[in-house]
Amino acid sequence: MENNNQTLATDFIFLGFSSLAELQKLLLVVFLLLYLVTLSMNTTIMIIIWADRSLHTPMYFFLCVLSFSETCYTFVIVPKMLVDLIAERKTISFLGCAVQMYFFLFLGCSHSFLLAAMGYDRCVAICHPLHYNRILNWRVCAQLVVASALSGFLVAQVVTPLIFCLPFQTSRKLNHFFCDISPVLQVAFTHTNLSEAIIFTLGISVLTIPLMLILISYLFVVLAILQIPSAAGRHKAFSTCSTHLIVVIVHYSCASFIYLRPDSSYSSDQDALISVTYTILTPLLNPMIYSLRNKDVKMALQKAIRK
Repeated sequence: MENNNQTLATDFIFLGFSSLAELQKLLLVVFLLLYLVTLSMNTTIMIIIWADRSLHTPMYFFLCVLSFSETCYTFVIVPKMLVDLIAERKTISFLGCAVQMYFFLFLGCSHSFLLAAMGYDRCVAICHPLHYNRILNWRVCAQLVVASALSGFLVAQVVTPLIFCLPFQTSRKLNHFFCDISPVLQVAFTHTNLSEAIIFTLGISVLTIPLMLILISYLFVVLAILQIPSAAGRHKAFSTCSTHLIVVIVHYSCASFIYLRPDSSYSSDQDALISVTYTILTPLLNPMIYSLRNKDVKMALQKAIRK
């Protein structure tokens, strides 16, 4: 019994959605349906890109990797959240919390740099269309994906041990539904200004460096589009970038609100609401945006349905 109590004392308790106790069964159904749709749509995109040879281009290679990344990303958070919606005791072990945060940071940071790689792909496609396949060959594409994954690995490798080496309160109640940085720091006895500064600086770097790369890519894209003489040509060139731009805006608006601010301005209710957006809705919106707005994906999907 004493050992069990000691084990329980190391658990973290999630309080996310606790203020909506009467709606938790409804939330379970809604989130489960959204999760299943997200899995099916991302899986469909991956299968279509793999099966249709006309989609074996760098742009769709990056889209396939993005869909795979978001499938893993939702798997890290959503199943546990669904279980907690019907569980009496919404707990996660110390190790489980650390593992969840590690993979959340790894996949989330990789996602930011992958969007930068996709922006570079659009830049090359519009600015250097005749040399597109030579510049973005499969070796370069693989290197960009590995670099994106390596950036996520390095951030997770630094931040996770930095947080979980801190002493924590006996009552480890997280005002959230998963182990994010701010709610975990809230239940630490002390977190030094140095640790907060390191985490805040890494957060800024992970968001601003890819964003700056995306902005630079689109600066060249805009300059190239302005040189196209016909309005139809300019519209066609811009339409190839519009889906990526929408995904970038959704991703960075949510992530910037959560992470580009000091820990002192943390608000549990607002953050939980925004977190639902980027953990459940954004992975659902991305395949919808690409499938509904992309002519090649729609044609490949129609072809697959006919077969």
